[in-house]
Amino acid sequence: MPTDFARTRAQFDLPQDVIYLDGNSLGPLPRAVAARVQQAVTDEWGQMLITGWNKAGWMALPTRIGDRIARLIGAEPGHVVMGDTLSIKVYQALASCLEMRPGKRVILSDTGNFPSDLYMAEGLCRTLGQGYTLKTVAPEEVENAIDDSVAVLMLTEVDYRTGRRHDMPALTAKAHAVGALAVWDLAHSAGATDVQVGQGGADFAVGCTYKYLNSGPGGPAFIYVAPRHVDVARPALSGWLGHEAPFAFDLDYRPGHGIERMRVGTPPVLQLAALDAALDVWDGVSIADLRARSLELTDAFIAGVEARCPSLTLSTPRDHGRRGSQVSFRHPEGYAIMQALIARGVIGDFRAPDTMRFGFTPLFIGLDDVQRAVDILADIMATDAWDRPEFKIRSAIT
Repeated sequence: MPTDFARTRAQFDLPQDVIYLDGNSLGPLPRAVAARVQQAVTDEWGQMLITGWNKAGWMALPTRIGDRIARLIGAEPGHVVMGDTLSIKVYQALASCLEMRPGKRVILSDTGNFPSDLYMAEGLCRTLGQGYTLKTVAPEEVENAIDDSVAVLMLTEVDYRTGRRHDMPALTAKAHAVGALAVWDLAHSAGATDVQVGQGGADFAVGCTYKYLNSGPGGPAFIYVAPRHVDVARPALSGWLGHEAPFAFDLDYRPGHGIERMRVGTPPVLQLAALDAALDVWDGVSIADLRARSLELTDAFIAGVEARCPSLTLSTPRDHGRRGSQVSFRHPEGYAIMQALIARGVIGDFRAPDTMRFGFTPLFIGLDDVQRAVDILADIMATDAWDRPEFKIRSAIT
């Protein structure tokens, strides 16, 4: 049965007269979330107090919700767990991989990767010393840079600036052929594209949930560990809740069984409650239908903008196989243009030095929204409506 995107749109609390094209940065509020969080606050925390850990099942939330996300990223059940931040999960995955590949010292990534991932890799290399190093190359040069020196290939599947999509199965296979492991960051692909970490051969995958999965600001991250590694990967961050028996209060650390060992700190119960409710929107959604609609929306936006705004330069691949679910256009005055758009009710965002990003989330965006957004952008460009002092004042968050 085809996915009913009118049904999913009705489950979001979207402001009137706003076309929200920034779900690739922060997803909007699903209607069911407020009541679910209120329940967690008043009925669970308020009435159960500390007994909520047992009565309300708080401790099981990271793995139970991890299984819900597993379906959206093509992961095997029991191999995804929630908690902490994406940067923490990147660190965990990289450290485990390096330990599993003794004698190799290179983490390979690309210059289009999200800076935080690169910062975590640099910090880990500094901590380890002994010649460990992070090597970055241009995104199109990654395949040729995978050689026998590489211990870990660390890539974000969809580039946060351009929307360019890496070929996970091909690059992972190349890494495996030289004895390297592959870590994939799904921050801009989970909930937006047809991710298949199991079929794609990923060794580890990580991702955040506040973008296309709509968990809210600061929502928890997830980590996936392939079945072949889950009982041998040693967590570098040996936190209390990753222990085999946390409530035995042993003084020595023993890693938990399976994916449980990748837990670190106390679960963020209120944020997980929000995410649990947000994931209800995905019930009945086909990932294949989602991907087809995403490509339809991005194709329409690219065609409309290029036909009517010739001064904007497309930086997103036209090839469907190399495109995520966002479209980026460049212009020297990109920041001011985006502020003019936001003032007219079309919300996207900007990434330095000159990139305007537009995210397309089929759960709540339709072709009518695309056409209206193109109309407004075309009018702004034709009238130079962006060329006003107030649109050129940079905010702290762009």
